[in-house]
Amino acid sequence: MSLLSDAPKIPRRYFVVTATFLLSFLLYVDRVCISTARGPILAEFKLSDAQFGWILSSFAFGYALFQTPAGDFADRRGARRALAIIAVGWSLFTGLTALAWNFVSLFTVRFLFGASEAGAFPGMARAAYSWIPMGERGLVKGINFSASRLGAAAAMPLLPSMIGALGWKKAFVVLMAAGMIWAFFWWRWFRDDPREIRGLATAERDFIVAHRQAPPPIGGAAALPLASLFTSLNLWLMMGQYFASNFVFFFSLSWLFPYVQKTYNLSYPAAGIWAMVPLLAGATGNLTSGLLVDALYRRGQSRLSRRLPAMLGFGLAAIGLAMSVGQTQVGVAVFWLSVALFGADMTLSPAWSFCIDLGGPHAGKVSGTMNMAGNLGSALVAVAFPYLLDWSGGPTAFFYLGGVLSIGGALAWLFINPARSFGHLTS
Repeated sequence: MSLLSDAPKIPRRYFVVTATFLLSFLLYVDRVCISTARGPILAEFKLSDAQFGWILSSFAFGYALFQTPAGDFADRRGARRALAIIAVGWSLFTGLTALAWNFVSLFTVRFLFGASEAGAFPGMARAAYSWIPMGERGLVKGINFSASRLGAAAAMPLLPSMIGALGWKKAFVVLMAAGMIWAFFWWRWFRDDPREIRGLATAERDFIVAHRQAPPPIGGAAALPLASLFTSLNLWLMMGQYFASNFVFFFSLSWLFPYVQKTYNLSYPAAGIWAMVPLLAGATGNLTSGLLVDALYRRGQSRLSRRLPAMLGFGLAAIGLAMSVGQTQVGVAVFWLSVALFGADMTLSPAWSFCIDLGGPHAGKVSGTMNMAGNLGSALVAVAFPYLLDWSGGPTAFFYLGGVLSIGGALAWLFINPARSFGHLTS
């Protein structure tokens, strides 16, 4: 990100990025908690792996189904209100997970947890539309998503220790409190437009307004009809490639920990360490891609800045998944899964940057719709993996399916057209 030479302080938009980084980090700690608590939950409720897969997918279904309306809410009401409400809501349902008493209650609470979390990344996209200059957008989205991977990575070794010390129910309550604290400070400090915030240097305010996509229209944006939304070829391509990306990524969030533990006969702590490695690779992939997106954009290659990082990422994802098949050593298997996740996460910065390009003042709704499709892929992973293990006797079919989807995701990027946007739909 480019520093302002005449600004005596750290630019305030960096604090916006820091706040959304922390939100993304916490989001994924909360998501991974149930995966790391799988053992005690299965023992207490006497659940099978297939039932646990449905519990994981209940989050993804709730998260997916509420993406578009949550993104629309962020566009209409602003990221300040949307993200504060979302953080309170998902934190509440994180804590309520501790009150579940059987499969049905746990399934229901996790569905509501996913639904309440749905607008988080669309809300961050809406904040980026107003606060982040175009030449910094790729890195900012890379930072946001790297935080999610770092949160999940930190959770893999740390949450088992916390669960062992406090029990899984008290661990969920602690995480609830952390989300409430974030929501309080976000509401107190953030404003939806940099022109509304006190203490912002005039030079930075003018720089943001001059270099962001477009100032939010006075009176807000006109409604974006569903007919316009779902007749956009660009959006369908974004939805398809994001389905493929999330199919690869959600495995690391849901089944990677139990997979490496069971396949390679690891202890609980050792499995957490190994499961952390691909997530760290994913964080690196996000940052690498974000830097590449911005570097190409600043050279006047706006379309290539979205297309090239995404296609490279999908290629690496396909190679990594294929090479992980049949590995007998945990280190080699995790290396190739790390390559796959590095690649899959390279697709996020260009995809979300393109959705903000595409949506303009409708960035929340457009990016939320893409994220809806991606999380239907997540839901499919959560359910499909245990069944494919039973039917095929191993993970080979699952990994090859992920590779085929990755190739399809790369091909989708050949047909995007940034000239067809929703930005004209303003009041």
